[in-house]
Amino acid sequence: MKDNQAKYPQLRFKGFTDPWDQRKLGKMGYTFTGLSGKTKEDFGHGNAKFVTYMNVFSSPVSNSEIVENVEVDSKQHQVEYGDVFFTTSSETPQEVGMSSVWLETAENIYLNSFCFGYHPMVEFDPYYLAFMLRSPVIRKKFMLLAQGISRYNISKNKVMEMLVPVPEIVEQQKIGSFFKQLDDTITLHQRKLAKLKELKQGYLQKLFPKNGSKFPQLRFAGFADDWEQRKLSDIATLNARIGWQNLRTSEFLESGDYMLITGTNFHDGTVDYSTVHYVEKNRYEQDTKIQVENGSILITKDGTLGKVALVQGLNMPATLNAGVFNVKIKDPETIDVDYVYQYLAAPFLMKYANAKSTGGTIKHLNQNILIDFPVLLPRKREQVKLAELLNGLDNTITLHQRKLEKLQELKKGYLQKMFC
Repeated sequence: MKDNQAKYPQLRFKGFTDPWDQRKLGKMGYTFTGLSGKTKEDFGHGNAKFVTYMNVFSSPVSNSEIVENVEVDSKQHQVEYGDVFFTTSSETPQEVGMSSVWLETAENIYLNSFCFGYHPMVEFDPYYLAFMLRSPVIRKKFMLLAQGISRYNISKNKVMEMLVPVPEIVEQQKIGSFFKQLDDTITLHQRKLAKLKELKQGYLQKLFPKNGSKFPQLRFAGFADDWEQRKLSDIATLNARIGWQNLRTSEFLESGDYMLITGTNFHDGTVDYSTVHYVEKNRYEQDTKIQVENGSILITKDGTLGKVALVQGLNMPATLNAGVFNVKIKDPETIDVDYVYQYLAAPFLMKYANAKSTGGTIKHLNQNILIDFPVLLPRKREQVKLAELLNGLDNTITLHQRKLEKLQELKKGYLQKMFC
């Protein structure tokens, strides 16, 4: 009964009911090796190309542009349309045997020496093959083949013994086309997201004065006043939990009335309240200076330095653990908190933090360094306009990020259910 169930995927297109064959890869094609007999001097020039390891590792369908130069060599095996490439080793068993299908017809294209190739001798829809080999059911089989301790390897002979699902070609084409369209949509959203992030970086370069200037390169109409430079400590208070008050992990609670925020709880400028821990009331009340409220700006001081978040939507008392500064604007009437957040979240602080940090492997951003961080300030009305523009971009970026994540989760679910 169990073997019979394994021949039917959980989710299918309408009109397909036949069981899927389970066939060995080695019975349907042959393997070939990547580049051999080469030295370092042979690469980086020549009229031939080779498909890189990262090209194979990164995507179920190889990118024809991610190739590198090598001299033409008749002794090497030229790859063909529909060939499958497999990585032979990795640092983890989860990443060994990653596959990618080549869908180009150009000549003098070889495979890198850290992968092996597979040429199907039976009819496969190439996109079906690409996504089937990346499906969870097949990836689990590759992980079981991984051998090693510090680095894991697979035997191509063992891979050729692997059983894979082979439906009729018409069903393969339906499945392959479906995943290709889904991947194309994901790629489109990735490009939109990358362009939005580039747009914001461009604005950050032009909306703030550079190299001691008092005027930015790009400005809203109606603003002409000089900008002034102030120290962060002039416009805000900075506080962090001192050593003797540091909390032990045993004091972290899974629920409670007093939230504990750490640097691991925020990313992309926001605090993820679903990941926080809680503390007892006495720990919350221990230091009022690190009690967090809406409008607080948080900056990491240890490990990943200069990571910034603006506290919003907080609906309960909250405090900080070690490793995070609590920054509060002194005079909200003249200084806009959203502007200061955007300025601190820009690359200026990260560059400053990395240059001024102390410590060996684990870096620290001391308070006596951060208080001198220079903040460029226009008048309040211009601060608000700048913050509105950058906040709007952030909201659009977040929206596209969420759409992309939903599509990636959707793909993950389909890969789980559409192969057996």
